[in-house]
Amino acid sequence: MESGRINLDRPRWNQGTFYGRLKYFAWITDPRLTITPTSELMNAKILLQKYRNQQEPAGTTINQIRRAQQLYLSAFHPDSGDLQNVIGRMSFFVPGGMILVGAMISFYKSTAAVIFWQWANQSFNALVNYTNRNAASEITTKQMAAAYVSATSSALVTAIGLKQLLAQRASPLVQRFVPFTAVAAANIINIPLMRQSELIDGITVYDENNNKITQSRYAAIKGISQVVLSRIIIVVPSMTVLPILIERLEKTNWMKRYPVVNAPLQIALAGLTMLFMVPIGCALFPQTCSSVLEELQEQQNF
Repeated sequence: MESGRINLDRPRWNQGTFYGRLKYFAWITDPRLTITPTSELMNAKILLQKYRNQQEPAGTTINQIRRAQQLYLSAFHPDSGDLQNVIGRMSFFVPGGMILVGAMISFYKSTAAVIFWQWANQSFNALVNYTNRNAASEITTKQMAAAYVSATSSALVTAIGLKQLLAQRASPLVQRFVPFTAVAAANIINIPLMRQSELIDGITVYDENNNKITQSRYAAIKGISQVVLSRIIIVVPSMTVLPILIERLEKTNWMKRYPVVNAPLQIALAGLTMLFMVPIGCALFPQTCSSVLEELQEQQNF
């Protein structure tokens, strides 16, 4: 049980360990947070502001403060403090992702379906990337459009190209992995382009006392590379393991008798998988890296 006043600037769990980060991200990416009314989110923000100024209502409990903190961290941008759109929040990544992933691995045979679902997935990813961008690094409409078009094009070219290449040369099971290849390729393009201003201008590096030291492109490259890897890892189980499982289930009498459950089953299983993988993927790397300053000093980049 917690007691006394909470330091809201100090992470609830040790962010220097994978387990601490896992608990933190499981806390703020809980899909149930997406249905929280806007009025409750704004009240949570106000309560935290009052708590910082020691002006919270009498009788406010630690649990109420923690709940307000959870709502705030799940819905407001960490840099600007602005309320994020629902679809772009990481707490929506499971319900949004499960539909898209489930559909991509279900409807991989039709070219029209491949085009539609790859487009829908890249539109979703573009919105997530924009919503969670570094607020200190501006991005123009032209840059956003270039990132969106490039990622969508790469996904479509990869998906359709591999589909046609493997149609006559590979087994149906191998063809089921085409959507994952397309998604991975698009992520490699989409995220760096959406955050290209960070790669050009660098991101701010702070010392242990939170004093600004320099702008570093090296730090931006390292951070963006980790984001790309995390996003790919999040979908690995649902887009590589599930196709194998579904391929075997489709051979059973039960699935042959009720083929209509194929797509809903894949969507549900994708959701179950992503429920665990979203916090795991987010927790793979620290949000702040204390080693960057030392590496910069060694490389004499500042």
